[in-house]
Amino acid sequence: MHIIDAQIHLWTGTHAPRHHWRAPYTMETALSDMKAAGIHRAVNCPAVWDTGSNDYAVQAAQLHPDRFATLGWFPLDDDANESLVDRWLARPGMKGLRFLLATPDSVQQLTNGALDWLWSAAHQREFPVGLMVMPQLLPAIGEVAARFPNMRLLLDHLSVSPFTKLPDAAAHLDALLALARHPNIAVKATGIPSMATDAYPFSSTHAMLRHTFDAYGAERMFWGTDITRLHCNWRDCVTMFTEELPWLNGRDLELVMGAAIANWIGWH
Repeated sequence: MHIIDAQIHLWTGTHAPRHHWRAPYTMETALSDMKAAGIHRAVNCPAVWDTGSNDYAVQAAQLHPDRFATLGWFPLDDDANESLVDRWLARPGMKGLRFLLATPDSVQQLTNGALDWLWSAAHQREFPVGLMVMPQLLPAIGEVAARFPNMRLLLDHLSVSPFTKLPDAAAHLDALLALARHPNIAVKATGIPSMATDAYPFSSTHAMLRHTFDAYGAERMFWGTDITRLHCNWRDCVTMFTEELPWLNGRDLELVMGAAIANWIGWH
């Protein structure tokens, strides 16, 4: 089975937020950790706190094209436009884009149509866009998905904040599952141990995972970690899915653990 982590962050700067590991997480360290955990590839979402992370992502993809692919980002300010999208997607290893829509300004951009140019670009070019959004924005995401059906969306962490644990982490689950009716929305089952109320195998999260799987299916639910904010090891994140979820097996397991996200972002 070819295992692909749907979300990691590589960075070299020194300003990581408190909920992530303090030291830079370099490609060399990641490759060593991936080898130890039995992970073949990882989708790098360049750290938004490190302004050099996109350039570093290009280096990682150039040096290790069979190990790292990128969903890059740029500031969604007045200088952002479709030509910037084209330049960004032309960079080595760039499979799509990813944005954190959590500030008041970015939330307003999502809800007032100011980002329609971006969604239109993704729709016309048919590339994937990852989004970290909080639960209250899920209805707006559904509206965007319906208007731009050729854009493939990936929602980070089942739309759960890094600081939220169960049962609060599942309070919005019905809203998340309702979005499964849009065939261009997929979800990343990433950061799952951080929402658990128990130790490995994090059984408190298993029902939420099963409900999500039943709604989205194996082709639209992607395993991953966001490893640099977790307090468990990478291998536990793997075996939690491969050994501790009896309902996930066969081809479905292969899809969730890597084949599905490779298809979604076109990484072959």
